[in-house]
Amino acid sequence: MAAPSASGPGNLSSSDSFSRPRAGSKSKPSPAADPILRNALRYTITSREYEKLHKFVLSRSRVLRRKVPSPTAMEKYMDGSSGRRSSSEASHDLPQPRGSDKSKGARPKAGEPTAAGDTYNARAVRHALRVFIVTNVGMKAYEVLMARIKGGQSAVASKSKEPFYRSATMRLSLSLSTILLLYRLLFRFLSRLRAHLLDPSAMPFRQRNPRTAQALTSPIAPAVGASLAGLALGVYPSSQFRLSVAIYTIFRALEFGWNMLEGDGTIWGFRARAGGKGLIKNERPWWWGSWMLQPLAFGQLLHAAIFDRDCAPAPLLALLFKGSSTYLHEAPANLPASMQWLDPAGVADNLAEMAKLKWPSFVSPAMFPGQQTLPASLVALAPLTAQAHPLITSLSCATLHPSDPSCARTTLTFWAQTLPRIGRVVLLFYSLMMLPKFKLLYNSPLYLINKLLAKSLRMSTFVTGSLSTFWASICFFQNWFPRNFFATQRFFLGGFLAGLWAFIERKSGHGMFMYTARASVDSLWKVGVKRRWWKAMRGGDVWVFVLALAVTGAVYERDAAAIREASWRKGVSWLQGTDYRDWGFEDEEDEKDGDRSKDD
Repeated sequence: MAAPSASGPGNLSSSDSFSRPRAGSKSKPSPAADPILRNALRYTITSREYEKLHKFVLSRSRVLRRKVPSPTAMEKYMDGSSGRRSSSEASHDLPQPRGSDKSKGARPKAGEPTAAGDTYNARAVRHALRVFIVTNVGMKAYEVLMARIKGGQSAVASKSKEPFYRSATMRLSLSLSTILLLYRLLFRFLSRLRAHLLDPSAMPFRQRNPRTAQALTSPIAPAVGASLAGLALGVYPSSQFRLSVAIYTIFRALEFGWNMLEGDGTIWGFRARAGGKGLIKNERPWWWGSWMLQPLAFGQLLHAAIFDRDCAPAPLLALLFKGSSTYLHEAPANLPASMQWLDPAGVADNLAEMAKLKWPSFVSPAMFPGQQTLPASLVALAPLTAQAHPLITSLSCATLHPSDPSCARTTLTFWAQTLPRIGRVVLLFYSLMMLPKFKLLYNSPLYLINKLLAKSLRMSTFVTGSLSTFWASICFFQNWFPRNFFATQRFFLGGFLAGLWAFIERKSGHGMFMYTARASVDSLWKVGVKRRWWKAMRGGDVWVFVLALAVTGAVYERDAAAIREASWRKGVSWLQGTDYRDWGFEDEEDEKDGDRSKDD
């Protein structure tokens, strides 16, 4: 019979006797994490951010390094008790990113904690708080800077006396942060609801409520439902800024929707392949583009600049009045003190009065001295018409180019004087815009310079041609049209012709074309309200913003490639709570890498 082992239960070693705890002694439990402090940390900073902060800032000081916890300790502290649901369990209740596939396992789930304790709710609240703080500080700094530039210290003092809850800066920060928080919470709730309704156990509900189930289980249902968070834009007071935000977002949303329909072949249709095997999508016509919006936009804007100047955008008025010195003349040096010279705005007002009077003909005061040659409502034009050439027959020509009876020569003079001046400004602007591409200047200087010069020349030609066409059309229409033919609509027709110059810049002027289109819609809305063509709906801009969020989210879910800009795709992804990443682009790159590996 074998002898018992020395390490058996009957013969304990000395090491075992010392390692056993003493009778009646209890192990000290780890101190429980304070839930208030833990939640405050979760809603303020992540463990990964704390690690970077500790590495670059806190660890540099010996005193701070001894007092503050290490990144590992902070991660465990933010993780809290072990009874909390694990990351994998919590991620099932969170919305999934576009195109995510659980079988792949290459991409983290949307809303999945990226670090210990970093849940979807914590990240949503943390981002909302950061948006509130950043926008508040940014707006305060902007107000102080503009006050310093304009010298309006009294305006800043008066604003500081108003209650904080009435401050436009605070309400803007509260509005944006609330939009972000509500959007993420609604998006997660509707995503979870959709997942539950798609489960086989919810089949009885889907059979009893087919329409409701179809709406709630649609792929775009979470994005459309979460767009109701845009109602928080109403926290900000009704102003031009809120209207501009609504118009900008709806234009971008419609642009994304157009790109999606065009990519699906809905716009241009399909044609049969050669040989009749299958169909291929028709390409967009070469002449089609956003430049086609410019004739309508310019027509409306220039008509508003003459008749409703208070509804026209200030940049357009500055360009139209200050960049047309050939047609809008400055006061001569020998002007008598008793005579008042018209400014550009006054000339525009008298042109509008001419249109209302059906374009009266011009009677030269030099040929008929001592007689009343102007209508009573146009006597302010006397300083201009007094020096008009006797050969001029139209009152508009006597107003716009009194010293030269030739409209064609005046147009050529305008081109010779305006094109170089505008060209210098455009060249300087594009040069500043290309500063981030300094490496291209080093590697391919001729290519960059040729591109810069060509782009500046096209833009300068477009602007100069538009201005000259508008002013020249006024004289042309009075000389060739009957007096009653489109008396007041001629300015719209002249702007329409001026907008046709956008064809020159059709390939690279998309951003400017969309800006003028948005400005035209804004101006048209104000003109309609002013003339009582329609009545402004209270909070209508807020509902337009909600519609824009719904369209953008639906397009992103259907076809993210329809959103051409990567920054916008990342922004929509971040708004939905799936990190600031371009998921669609990464999917394409993963597929390409997979195909290459298969080929290898």
